[in-house]
Amino acid sequence: MKILVAGATGVVGRRLVPLLVQAGHEVAGTTRRAERAGSIADQKATPVIVDMLDAAAVRKAVLAERPDAIVHQLTDLTAEDFEANSKLRIVGTGNLVKAAREAEVELMIAQSIAWLYVPGERPAVENDPLDPALPPSKGVIALEESVATMPRGVVLRYGALYGPGTWYATDGAIAQRVRAGNLRPSPAWTSFVHADDAAAAALAALDWPAGAVNIVDDEPATTADWLPVFSAALGAPVPANSRHAASTGRPASNAKALSLGWKPQFPSWRTGFGDLS
Repeated sequence: MKILVAGATGVVGRRLVPLLVQAGHEVAGTTRRAERAGSIADQKATPVIVDMLDAAAVRKAVLAERPDAIVHQLTDLTAEDFEANSKLRIVGTGNLVKAAREAEVELMIAQSIAWLYVPGERPAVENDPLDPALPPSKGVIALEESVATMPRGVVLRYGALYGPGTWYATDGAIAQRVRAGNLRPSPAWTSFVHADDAAAAALAALDWPAGAVNIVDDEPATTADWLPVFSAALGAPVPANSRHAASTGRPASNAKALSLGWKPQFPSWRTGFGDLS
C-alpha cells in the first residue's frame, strides 16, 4: 500500500514511518521544514515538503503522491500555541481531506484526543458526546467531522502522550512544571498512552472500520495517583497535596481498541514512566 504520513516528523509520525516501512508499505512523509526532510529520507520514506495551511500546495502534493491511504498526525504544539494547533486541525485537516477526496484516496486515519468527553461517572466510550465547552473542542470537532466525510475515516482519540520527545519526557513541558512545583495532586482524570503504542495503533488502524477509537492505556488515573509516580521517575520532590471538592475530566475506555486487536506495550503509566528519556 502507498501511504502518505502527514506530520511525519512529529512525536507519533517519526515513530510510525519506520513501522509502515517495516510492514512493507511505500511511504511518503510530509514536513513543512526543509531541514527535516533528511530525517524522513533516513527512514526510507520519501520526504514531501508542504505547508498544510496552503490549500494549493496540499492539493499539489497529494495529487502528485496519489496514496492509497493518508495518516494524519499533524500538530502544532512545540511552542504550546493552542490557537495555532486548533487552526491546523481546522484549516489543515480541511485542506488535506479536500485534496484526498480529489485524489480518490479511500482511507484517512487521523489523530484526535480522548479528553473532550462530557463529564460522567463511567469511563467514556466512543459514542459518548464530546463537550463543546472545553477549549480544544472547536478544532477537534472540526477535524473529526472533516475526516468523517472520507470514504473510510478512522479517528484515533489518543490519551495524553508520554515517552521520549513528548511533554512528559524528562526534558518536556510537564516535567519542567513538576520541577518548578507548579503541579499539585488533584482528582483531575487523565488517560495516558505511550507514544510508541499510539504509533502502533495508527499502523493497526489501516485495517480498522470507519469511526472513532480511544487509544489509551488500561489505567486511567487522577493527578493524585500519577503525579507522585511521575515525580519519582524524574527524581523530583513529590508535590504536596491540595484540596479539591470533586473530580474533573473523565477517564476513557480502551475496550473498543482492544476488541480490534490493539494491545498496548505499556498497559499502565506506572511502568511506562520508566521510559521518559
